[in-house]
Amino acid sequence: MTTDTTDTSRAWTLTDLHHLGLTVSDIDRSIHFYRDLLGMELIGRRPSVTAGYVGQQTGYDGVELNVASFRIAPGCRQTMEVVQYMNHAGEPALTETNRAGNSHLCILVDDLLAAVDELTAEGVRFKSEPVTITAGPNEGGRVIYLLDPDGYTLELFQPPVTTAPGATE
Repeated sequence: MTTDTTDTSRAWTLTDLHHLGLTVSDIDRSIHFYRDLLGMELIGRRPSVTAGYVGQQTGYDGVELNVASFRIAPGCRQTMEVVQYMNHAGEPALTETNRAGNSHLCILVDDLLAAVDELTAEGVRFKSEPVTITAGPNEGGRVIYLLDPDGYTLELFQPPVTTAPGATE
């Protein structure tokens, strides 16, 4: 049973998803992975971000960031940014998906098997072979987890093929 618990008495509302940000250890390696291997569009590059507000925002006074922004596909409003801390860099996180506080990014693909073949040939690390979804609203779709160069989990998802009402196969 789903209960709508939206508080309509607030003075503000969430309006959209703007971007996902990932901290990386080597921005050039990450640009190669996201642009050249996955095919995302590099839409912005700021190699030395030092504005005072960034130190306030991150909590690291005097921080310098190297930032690249991507779009999954033309026309997609949401973006992804990768950020390398040029100073104040911390130890790498433990990124296993079973650890509370971790996340993964799910990206839609039109041909999961072809994507896996091409990415495997490029040395991309996967957590399994492609999996066919056997239950639930995505039954018949395909899915796989892969790792970016820093071990962040990405999910490639090919939705199930749906047949239009009245169509014959």
